[in-house]
Amino acid sequence: MPRIDQTLAGLTVRGRCLLAAGVAATVCAIVLREVNVLRVGIFLMALPLLSYAMVSRTRYRLTCTRRLDPVRVNAGRPAQVLLRLQNVSRLPTGLMLAEDTVPYMLGGRPRFVLDRVLPQRAVDVDYTVRSQLRGRYRIGPLTVRLTDPFGLCELTRGFSTSDMLVVTPQVVALPDVRLGGDWAGAGESRARSVATSGEDDAATREYRQGDDLRRIHWRSTARLGELMVRREEQPWQSRAVLLLDCRGNVHHGDGPASSLEWAISAAASVGLHLSRAGFTMRVVTDSGDEITAAGVGVDAFDSVLLDNLAVRTASATPGLRAGITALRRGGGEELLVAVVGPLSSDDAQTLSRTAQGGPAVGVALVMDTASWTTLAPRAAAAAAQAHQDTCDILSAAGWRVLPVRAGASLAETWPASGAGRDAAAGRDASRLTVVSGAPVTSRPDAS
Repeated sequence: MPRIDQTLAGLTVRGRCLLAAGVAATVCAIVLREVNVLRVGIFLMALPLLSYAMVSRTRYRLTCTRRLDPVRVNAGRPAQVLLRLQNVSRLPTGLMLAEDTVPYMLGGRPRFVLDRVLPQRAVDVDYTVRSQLRGRYRIGPLTVRLTDPFGLCELTRGFSTSDMLVVTPQVVALPDVRLGGDWAGAGESRARSVATSGEDDAATREYRQGDDLRRIHWRSTARLGELMVRREEQPWQSRAVLLLDCRGNVHHGDGPASSLEWAISAAASVGLHLSRAGFTMRVVTDSGDEITAAGVGVDAFDSVLLDNLAVRTASATPGLRAGITALRRGGGEELLVAVVGPLSSDDAQTLSRTAQGGPAVGVALVMDTASWTTLAPRAAAAAAQAHQDTCDILSAAGWRVLPVRAGASLAETWPASGAGRDAAAGRDASRLTVVSGAPVTSRPDAS
């Protein structure tokens, strides 16, 4: 038998009022010795108690399935939650109030009034959730409140299953820009021989801006009258590495409008763009955390990257030393893309040397994070100077620097990453003048 406190907890306001009225009528009837009033009092007390007993002893067997469409959604985009409640018992259900558990960041808790569900039948309901904040959100479990036909009692039954919705950073579609670094690096990629009928013919191709001058084949250049480069081996895969600066001491702003959110969104957009362009990706953070396509599989890399960035928070790392160390593990033969804030002089110098001494191409999105907030004049001037110094150091080392301020569009900024590629190589190549089929230059090697 249920206890009195459990019974009272299961009664609605209407049921408690009827029970109180029945008790009052019974007491008055006993005092006044009115049999008819006593009958009314007993009826009023019995009605909510019998309703509670009927609902509590009902053995509905219900199953609940939930489907998220999609399970991974960009911040600010809606996701659909589809619920199916099936009655697998032999008895029809009564009136039910279903309520799904949803974090407050996704909106209010959805409630549904469900009428009779016949045996072996199901009812489908759906609702929409949306979040401006990225993260992992647990949806569920579902709770069902059973009521009697008179609305005198209400009992709650719960399910244990729940599902995870991943709200990823906003991903911006980027235009196709030839960055260079294609087929750069040997690593574990197997080389294929191109030469089939002689070194001077099949193993060369015309010079393209961005090619390493050390690959120029001077004999073919002299014979054909145009710059030719060696192509004895070509790796099967292009490689790229992305550096994300999440240091909390350089980022400003709060919520979705903060500089950290812009940086994470930019990293997600660039990472997916390069991965879908055929690059084997590595993503490195300022603290040295690393996500590699080789470690998780090329097919699963996009999903793993979005899941990781969905829960990425500001780090307490003071500098980029750990991130640059992880960056160098690629051997310097990767396309380098850095999304960074203002750097110290030492970090900027160290990062600038990462793309030097090899075929690697460096693209830096340097954020003026102070523009995401309002600082005192002296602090604002110092932040602007730090941002400018970072841009100057990276530019002097041959990086393609894209300054970014608050309100900037990544889709409009990204095309500049392909402009003026390898200016130094272009200037060196322009010194080669072909006259009558022979180049006039001081040739370092005639191999």
